[in-house]
Amino acid sequence: MISEFVKGTLPRVCLFALGIISTAFFLLFLVSGITAKFHTGNAAGMAVSAALAFVCLFPDIAAKLFVKAAETRAGRILLVLFFLLAAVSVILAVTISVFMARAIDNAPQTPANVIVLGCRVKENGASLMLEKRIEAAYEYLSENPDVICIASGGKGSDEPMSEAECIRDGLVSRGISPHRIIMEDKSTNTYENIRNSLEIIDSIGEERRAVIITSEFHQLRASMISKKQGLESYSKSSHTFLPLLPSYWVREWFAVAYEWVKAG
Repeated sequence: MISEFVKGTLPRVCLFALGIISTAFFLLFLVSGITAKFHTGNAAGMAVSAALAFVCLFPDIAAKLFVKAAETRAGRILLVLFFLLAAVSVILAVTISVFMARAIDNAPQTPANVIVLGCRVKENGASLMLEKRIEAAYEYLSENPDVICIASGGKGSDEPMSEAECIRDGLVSRGISPHRIIMEDKSTNTYENIRNSLEIIDSIGEERRAVIITSEFHQLRASMISKKQGLESYSKSSHTFLPLLPSYWVREWFAVAYEWVKAG
């Protein structure tokens, strides 16, 4: 009896628990003040996690649905397409994750000016994610006192101030001279962050090279966009609050894949 439980029921219970816990992680966006909005990372993560939990909780129903689908030609075609799509998705996810991990830490051999990419500003100040980026920028600017910083990010309709202003204020409050900080407060996405910051770099006669400071999951896409626009970029990453990292990491799979498709 015990051996049957260990071989059959226990693995399903463990997988079911894993599915529920994973779903909870992707539902954290609902907790006020932790993260901003529902996005593709939340949606994909919850869908896969909920499917895993369902299959583990109701294996007989899942098996019957599978058998019923396989009884018809159309159903068999759909099943083949589903498994092909699943296999391709897994391969892409693993491949993109490897590139994302490699892009997290890419410091220049000699100091370079800094571009801090904005993130949500809440009514009471910087969001947790933006606070982490400001802290990473402070560390780099403190270690390299001769470089300047471009604080990049516009003001959204639900934000009390521009992200650039929030970044500047956060750095100044930590002791960084405001004379070292240039605000770029018009951008609304990563492409504009890089483009507008590059225009500032050109206007002040600096080299087209910069350390991009953003969240670890975001570095690969930022470097891809930088390369397209002729910016030699390096990376210093801030660390995302761990329970939020899975959903943002998954979201980047879609965003990076889109950048690859555009590049193709």
